[in-house]
Amino acid sequence: MPRIENYANALEVIDLRKTYAPTKRSPAKEALNGIDLAVPRGSIFGLLGPNGAGKSTLINILAGLVTKSSGTVRIWGFDQDENPRQSRASIGIMPQEPNLDPFFSPRGALDVQAGLYGVPKSQRRTEELLELTGLTDKAEAYARSLSGGMRRRLLLGKALVHSPQILVLDEPTAGVDIELRNMLWQHVRRLNDEGMTIILTTHYLEEAEQMCDQIAIINHGAVIANDTTANLLGQLDAKTVVITPDTPANLPTLPADIDGQKRPNGTLAFTYKTSVTRADQVLSLVYNAGITIKDMRTEDPDLEDVFLNLTKK
Repeated sequence: MPRIENYANALEVIDLRKTYAPTKRSPAKEALNGIDLAVPRGSIFGLLGPNGAGKSTLINILAGLVTKSSGTVRIWGFDQDENPRQSRASIGIMPQEPNLDPFFSPRGALDVQAGLYGVPKSQRRTEELLELTGLTDKAEAYARSLSGGMRRRLLLGKALVHSPQILVLDEPTAGVDIELRNMLWQHVRRLNDEGMTIILTTHYLEEAEQMCDQIAIINHGAVIANDTTANLLGQLDAKTVVITPDTPANLPTLPADIDGQKRPNGTLAFTYKTSVTRADQVLSLVYNAGITIKDMRTEDPDLEDVFLNLTKK
């Protein structure tokens, strides 16, 4: 199938399935059970799920490292089965685990990677990528001498050597310090501003909440949620009112539809369903208990609450 011009989605996955064959030690395992995904062009798309949910299998299929059992994958409009070279050239993968030759320098590693993708020497972006990833001063150092953070930077550079339209970041900030994490997200936002589509997997849910336009949650090989970040956060029918008493106070007696917690700092937190209870009813309970309010604020659910609620189900 030829590339589809003006294709609305950077990536389309339709009824994707993967079953690993049985071995002497384990039975057949269904890793993906009919995955359907559409990643809009130019978006930052979060792919979340607990360990063993099927995220790594999906990414390895996109990278061409694992053969799917059935289903359709279109990358930048190219069908992965009918146009494997074009589809592979349209996507760059920054893997979770460093897979670097310890005897290559960053400059050498980027040059070799570009050569593997067939990028002519005159079109290689080695110096630009060294600068982008902050590795210019380490350009000739052996990869084995690089710190863990520098190795991750080099992985990002390798994923970008062929100027892909889609960049997949698999747990890019796992185990890195705050400075490197902030630097990485600055680069990612810059690439996205320039039109690159980003697909992100992360266990840091606050990162996904801050970075992603849309999020899909996978559990047991199936998509259990797929919506904009704002809509996912609006799914939970819950709100928390946090009250700072004027003098130390204990929780009043509460009805079954309101959960209360006295926090270590002395504040009183009341969580309730907005469809059942109004905020003024919570405040009436506080006033009737003789508690004088010094300060008050509300807390809305975050992505971690949504994630735990969906995966628990």
